[in-house]
Amino acid sequence: MELSNIFGIPAHPLIVHAVVVLVPLAALGAIAVVVSPWVRSHIGWLVAAMAVANVVLVPLATGSGESLEERVNETALVEKHTEMGEQLLPWVLVLAAVIVAFMVLGLLTARRSTDAAAPVWANRWVATGIAAVTVVAASGALVQVARIGHSGAKASWSDVSSAAQLTPGPTG
Repeated sequence: MELSNIFGIPAHPLIVHAVVVLVPLAALGAIAVVVSPWVRSHIGWLVAAMAVANVVLVPLATGSGESLEERVNETALVEKHTEMGEQLLPWVLVLAAVIVAFMVLGLLTARRSTDAAAPVWANRWVATGIAAVTVVAASGALVQVARIGHSGAKASWSDVSSAAQLTPGPTG
């Protein structure tokens, strides 16, 4: 997915800000959902929807970044940022899949008749395993967003800071 401009402004910085906010919100929300029944019952489906929305937003961010990369100076920092950006989607995909699975499992378990023998998916270990994968995927997404954001800031501002160091100040 490639989107280069929004109202004449490079789309990448605009879309990235949505990713920088929504991926950590979904990740932290997913951890809260798997550890707190209260959170799960109040905002669990909202967190799952946000995680699924990130599956669309992240490719938009990487696509717009590739479009922007063609218009800026190619540096090692830009290349590193691009490579790191491509590593976020697997974390976001897994996070979306497991939080939706966790919510569906909870729904099925709540609706299950207690008279019948429990199916395999109703086993406590299944929910615990999905919860554990959710925490790992959420943690990975959080770390990766921070790493990508830091590398993007370095790539964007390295020319500015090096130019400021070369330009003499008012006293010098």
